[in-house]
Amino acid sequence: MRIAVYAFDGVTMFHLAVPQMVFDEVARQGLGDWTTTLFSDRPGAVRTAEGYQLAGIEGPDAAAGADVVVVPSWFDDGRVPSDALRAVLQDAHRQDVAILGLCLGAIAVADAGLLAGRRAVTHWQAFTALIERHPDILLDRSVLYIDHGDVMTSAGTASGLDACLHLVRTRLGADAANRVARSLVVAPHREGGQAQYIEHPVPQRSADDPIARLLEWTLGNLREPLTINQLSQRAHMSRRTFVRAFRAATGTTPAAWVRSRRLDAARRLLETTDLSIDQIAADCGFGNAVTLRQNFAAAFSTTPTDYRRRFDTRPSTPTLP
Repeated sequence: MRIAVYAFDGVTMFHLAVPQMVFDEVARQGLGDWTTTLFSDRPGAVRTAEGYQLAGIEGPDAAAGADVVVVPSWFDDGRVPSDALRAVLQDAHRQDVAILGLCLGAIAVADAGLLAGRRAVTHWQAFTALIERHPDILLDRSVLYIDHGDVMTSAGTASGLDACLHLVRTRLGADAANRVARSLVVAPHREGGQAQYIEHPVPQRSADDPIARLLEWTLGNLREPLTINQLSQRAHMSRRTFVRAFRAATGTTPAAWVRSRRLDAARRLLETTDLSIDQIAADCGFGNAVTLRQNFAAAFSTTPTDYRRRFDTRPSTPTLP
C-alpha cells in the first residue's frame, strides 16, 4: 500500500513523522509492503516549524495512484488550502482513496468538501472556527478519531497515532496493529474517548433537534428493542422521513448505528467488568449470548471471550507466594 503525506512550510516535525513512523513500521515488521511519500503543492523543499529544511519533497502528482492520502496537520491560522491540495484530495476521494485529516488537517479535508453533513473531529482549539466555516459538519468532542471508511479525522496531536494505528488495524487486523504499537511503545488502544469505544457518538446539534435528542436517549436505553418503528415514533417522524434524517445526521442507517453502539458498550463491559457474556448480551440489547457472539465475530473477527482476555483493563489481583 502506498501512502502520500502532505508536507508544507511550517508543519511540525512530530505531525509529519506520525504517519511515517506508524505506516513505515508495518514494512519494518514485515507485515505488509507499505511505503510513504511526502508531497506538497510543488516539488522541492519545505521548512518545518522547528526550522529544519526538508528537501526531496515531491509535487502533487506524487499523490496520484496512492491508496491513502494524509494531511497530517495544518497551518495554525486555519487558512484555506491551495487549489492544488484541494484538487489532490477531491480527485483521490473520487477514486475511492482513503483520506486522513489528522489534527488540524481536518480543516483542509473540510475545505475540500469531503466532510459536508458528516461527523468529524479535530483539535479542540479549532472547533469554533471550523463550525463557523462549515456549520453543516457535526463535530464530536468525545472521540479521538472518526472513521467513515473513505475519510478519517482525528483530534489533537497524539491522537494521530491512534488514527494511524486504527488504519493498520482495519487493513491488516488487530494483531498487526498491536505489533506496530508495541514496537513504537505506544498503546494500541487508549482509554478515555478512544474512538473504537465511542462513548457519546452524538452530533453537536441544537438541543431541540429531534435526532440529537433521540441519539442521547438511545445510548441510555440499549437494552430496548430499538426498532426503526420505535425510534421513528420517538422522534415524532414518519419512518421514511426519520431514516433520511438519521442518515443525514450520522452518515449511516439506524440499524447499523444501534448495532455499533451496542458493540461499543459490549466491548467496554468486557474490558472493565467480570459480567458473564449472557449478562453483557442482555445489557447491550443483543438478547442472548449467541446473537452477541455472531455480531462480535462479524465486526471484530474474534470472540467476546478472546477479546476480554486480550483487553481486560481491570487491575490484576496479586498472587500470594
